[in-house]
Amino acid sequence: MLPRILAIFVLALLPLAAHAQEEQQALVDRATLTLEEMIGQDPQSNKDRIDMLRQAKAVMICPRVFRAGFFIGGAGGDCVLTARDGAGSWSDPAFYTMGSASFGLQIGIQDAEIILMILTERGLNAILNSQFKVGADASVSFVVLGAGVEGATTAALRADIVAFAKTRGLYAGISLNGSIFSSRSSWNEKYYGKPVGARDIVMLMQVHNPGANPLRATLGRLGAKPTAPTPTPEDQNQIPTPPAPPAQASAPRGQVQQENLPTPLQPQH
Repeated sequence: MLPRILAIFVLALLPLAAHAQEEQQALVDRATLTLEEMIGQDPQSNKDRIDMLRQAKAVMICPRVFRAGFFIGGAGGDCVLTARDGAGSWSDPAFYTMGSASFGLQIGIQDAEIILMILTERGLNAILNSQFKVGADASVSFVVLGAGVEGATTAALRADIVAFAKTRGLYAGISLNGSIFSSRSSWNEKYYGKPVGARDIVMLMQVHNPGANPLRATLGRLGAKPTAPTPTPEDQNQIPTPPAPPAQASAPRGQVQQENLPTPLQPQH
């Protein structure tokens, strides 16, 4: 009787668990679309972004960041963080929130998609802290490249974290200075079914949710480092052309080659 009661109790909780993951899964799906739109589409035009993704140790994707202001402004949104291991496999996502406040003459509303390329271990460790504030840590260089990385300077490519955004709205550009990225422990627990920290997710890869497979596959496809072409069977069966034989050595200078000649005929009288 008791096992039947437990089974009924577990089945009753399954819809609740699925509903609890809806918000997190929707964010992961939007992050996959953002990655495709900002990097996957038109590989020739996005070559710089793809090259940077191939170098990145981790990526943070914020599919929708709203910014609004009337003299006092603010921005906020949800993000996912995923990192790559030594073999090139990408982790499941850890959940973050982004927020900022600003003061000054500003009027408008803006909707942005933001991708952060984390290029160094120092940058990744800074993000993995419970809170990371852009511009507060002088040891971590953070560069924002606006709508893309085309024409990126050498200083930007040497940064710890490089961000670029796709914006829509009335603001002319986007500034991330002062923005705070905070880990969302409650979302991590809901998505993976147990308490787990961001470092355990992206560095130790201790948990997995099948719903993140499309995001991981997209990162693996776009961020894969090029490999040398595999020889074709025709190339393997091709017989190499033998080297030309060395030229005959000429006679040493100063030596006379002798040859016996017939005796000339005497004239008859």
